[in-house]
Amino acid sequence: MGGAETVIHASGLGKCYPLYAKPSHRLMQSLLGDRKRFYREFWALRDLSFDVRRGETLGIIGRNGSGKSTLLQMIAGTLKPTEGDAHVRGKVAALLELGSGFNPEFSGRENVYLNAAILGLSRAQTDARIDDILAFADIGEFVDQPVRNYSTGMVMRMAFAVAAHVDAEILIIDEALAVGDAFFAQKCMRFLREFRQRGTLLFVSHDTGAVAGLCDRALWLERGRLRGIGDTREIVTAYLEASMLDRQGGGDGGPKAAVRRNGLPRRRIDPRHELLDRSHLRNDIKVLPFDPASASFGDLRARVTDVALCDEDGRPFAQLIGGESVILEVSMVADEPLGNVILGFYVKDRLGQLLFGDNTFLNYPDGFPVEAGELFRARFHFDMPRLTSGEYFITVGLSEGTQEEHVVQHWIHEALIFTATGGDMVTGLIGLPMHDIQLERIGHEP
Repeated sequence: MGGAETVIHASGLGKCYPLYAKPSHRLMQSLLGDRKRFYREFWALRDLSFDVRRGETLGIIGRNGSGKSTLLQMIAGTLKPTEGDAHVRGKVAALLELGSGFNPEFSGRENVYLNAAILGLSRAQTDARIDDILAFADIGEFVDQPVRNYSTGMVMRMAFAVAAHVDAEILIIDEALAVGDAFFAQKCMRFLREFRQRGTLLFVSHDTGAVAGLCDRALWLERGRLRGIGDTREIVTAYLEASMLDRQGGGDGGPKAAVRRNGLPRRRIDPRHELLDRSHLRNDIKVLPFDPASASFGDLRARVTDVALCDEDGRPFAQLIGGESVILEVSMVADEPLGNVILGFYVKDRLGQLLFGDNTFLNYPDGFPVEAGELFRARFHFDMPRLTSGEYFITVGLSEGTQEEHVVQHWIHEALIFTATGGDMVTGLIGLPMHDIQLERIGHEP
């Protein structure tokens, strides 16, 4: 295996399946053995090597058929690789194909004991945990009904509840949160965030937001091969760009994503910017200074001390133009130590409609603790949308905790006020600066 802290080591991992054109070819292959081939090879996964360290959370992304589930099955030990090796050190609990390991004729309670035994718990250990498991699943009187009567969401509840209570060192989750209600999904995400503090997690999901918010690193599979592995935000961004280009017909031969420098896309300017700004369509935005006496609330163990819209050199704007690159800069001070701070903002119109916003949580999956007396700052860099004429507000919120569970320390309803004039070209609530707009001739109708 790899280093002392490596708990999963994949080396040259591959899985090949024989595909037969006719059922008779399978029989002929079994009779003639290696003397003649009656099938073609399909490599679901090939030449994959990577390590996972103890306590790490690795997200695995890719389209359907990219080999994600095949990889997890080989790591879990339920599928033998055709080539290469997968070494695992530690007790594993896996939620793979929905309902796998469940006997449909057994009740939910009986399946809890069955699955717990498969995952290494004794009868006495399961007896001691059964109440907690059933409380986590929360399926009520159905617990003593046959599983064949369960909905897919109820099966997922039972399977996740068992996996959450077997003291696994390595937890493997394959799209387990894709079914069921949003409230249970949030409960599962809270458990997974807590599990990250003591265990190793492999997490497969089509929800790239969940992967970005939960995982330390991401592994991107495409057509059974490794496309990329590294920082979650960079891998997820590259994956989304590639997916968007493919949907738009770009592919490898079409238009390319913005060239990356140090993992960030090169800034592109709306080609109409200069023309708009020299015309009556220019969108002027006047920014009023931050008022520390604005209405606010919170525990106030940390406070927002200043909010400004700045240029790329950090100079505050008094006036700017829609479409211009801006930085929302929020300065703060901690009066007491806090374990993990999150700073977010909303831009609202005069009616209080939320136009857009973001927060710092996804950029700091390991947390951002602060000490008493420490000064700190958040910066959000974006292109200011073109706005219809009117008054707008920026609300900022400083909290301690996680995305799902947090305590507001300082929330300022109207931290910044700005007014827009012009913007006659805006369609909808806001107008987005465009990278490119084209109108082209393609011929004549026959």
